[in-house]
Amino acid sequence: MKFNNIKLFAVAILASMTAMNCSNDDDNTTGSTDISFTGTYAQEDQMGRPAINTVFVNDGMKDAFNTTIPSDMGAAFQSAFQTKLETLSPAYDPASPDDANALGFTAAQFTGVLATDVLTVSLDAPTTFFDGTNILTGRNLTDDVIDVELILIFGGEEGLTNPEFPGLVSDNVSSNDKAFLTSFPYLASPW
Repeated sequence: MKFNNIKLFAVAILASMTAMNCSNDDDNTTGSTDISFTGTYAQEDQMGRPAINTVFVNDGMKDAFNTTIPSDMGAAFQSAFQTKLETLSPAYDPASPDDANALGFTAAQFTGVLATDVLTVSLDAPTTFFDGTNILTGRNLTDDVIDVELILIFGGEEGLTNPEFPGLVSDNVSSNDKAFLTSFPYLASPW
């Protein structure tokens, strides 16, 4: 009987210690607030916006793009992105620098946004990659990111409603091959 009481006491102590250490109180500032970044860390990949690295970063520069910190990306890659955009898309004529896409972005403005490969999130707007009105306010699993990117690259000012190059504004994949789950992790299980 004594042994069972000791086990019960030990379990109670462990449970209370766990509860104390697993607090969800983000304002708890007891103890050190210094964060240690000692050690070796390496950035492996940038994927805030899918396909940007694949399409806009020249061969031989992919590793540099993946390891550049976001605050330095615009200065390092915007000019090369603009050259590539103007080469890929006749909708952006270098002789007409005011040509704009469906967002009203010129080639320089658009590639400035693309070159900083981070996923922006708005707490005040609908979460979407682009819904025709809101742009880069987050990304839903259902957002057709590749079609949006194609529209902004090849659609010209009219975008989807009257694209300048209609054959280039969609990958013609309209949905997933499996439905999303209704609870976490939301992604469909692998085949």
